[in-house]
Amino acid sequence: MTKIFDISEVYQLAIKIEENGMKFYSEFAKKTKNKKLKDLFSALAYAEVEHKKSFEKMLSEIENYEPQEAYPEEYFSYLKAYADGLIFDFVQLKKQQNKLKTTVQILDFAIQREKDSILYYQEIKNLVSETQHKELEKIINEERKHLLDLTHIKNTL
Repeated sequence: MTKIFDISEVYQLAIKIEENGMKFYSEFAKKTKNKKLKDLFSALAYAEVEHKKSFEKMLSEIENYEPQEAYPEEYFSYLKAYADGLIFDFVQLKKQQNKLKTTVQILDFAIQREKDSILYYQEIKNLVSETQHKELEKIINEERKHLLDLTHIKNTL
């Protein structure tokens, strides 16, 4: 099977997904009047920023990669657009926004996004060379940490 992605591309997708998550949670924080929920959304947005930094650091530690395509900027624009539809698909999320009323519902929603991320990256394994699976596991482990943190917050309520 031909491998579609290089691990550096997966890191770039991961960074974009984290950016989308940060924007999403920040928007929720701005819209809610409830201080507890505002603080929770702000904390979730901050966690996404920290994840983004982790992925940027991981990306900087691997070889620079340029796609073979004649127009790399267009190629990376394509990857960015692709990432915009993953995990934090704003059209679908806007529909959910008004349904999330309680802290538990919000945490369940965030936990599901992390689970979706983990499943997505597990599937990506089929699209990168086997030699890059170790790097991909770093991304998955970061998402697992976030999932555990959110689960811990929920369990302490």
